[in-house]
Amino acid sequence: MESAVKKYQQRFRKVKDEIDRWEELHTRLLSQFANASSIIQRLQVIQGSKNYGALKCIQGIEDAVLAKQLNSLQSIMLSMNKTLEGFHSIVLAFEKIVRDSRQQVKGGSAQPNVKQLQQRIGIKPSLADCLDGLTILSEMHQSEYRLKLSLVSATSTLALRPSVTDDLSVIQQLLVDQPNIPKEEVQFIFDVIFAEDIC
Repeated sequence: MESAVKKYQQRFRKVKDEIDRWEELHTRLLSQFANASSIIQRLQVIQGSKNYGALKCIQGIEDAVLAKQLNSLQSIMLSMNKTLEGFHSIVLAFEKIVRDSRQQVKGGSAQPNVKQLQQRIGIKPSLADCLDGLTILSEMHQSEYRLKLSLVSATSTLALRPSVTDDLSVIQQLLVDQPNIPKEEVQFIFDVIFAEDIC
């Protein structure tokens, strides 16, 4: 049983690496969103011919400026979609770790019963703690990925709307907060799994 727990702890180390990668992607997505948001807000000003002052005498200036901003926005949206692909690959990695972990329990020569799954050796976590922790972390990140996907999709449609500042603020706050990944709960799971390292 102790060796099985050690294997799970190795999986949690992989999960920790994936979470670190998630945070890097999260930082990148926030930066990309801020850039897209700036352009979307700018589009409202660009489309008002009175805002060009003396530059109005340059033929096609409004269309040229608008086209340039829309190209930049499209480029940023493509980058955001690439970042989302990175999040998706992490979600898939989590799913594989959970699947392999369940298989480890089912595939052994002597399948543990419920009592054995919940049995602890000293302060080490039980197999049930390990399985539950991996499943919860996987579900958290999967839910957050879906939210990010829908928020990025909503961002691209906002460019076509007349007044978007409030909507962009709400989307940005949701992206910053990552509501599906409570940091305290994530930390608690790792504290349970690596209890002997803390003591």
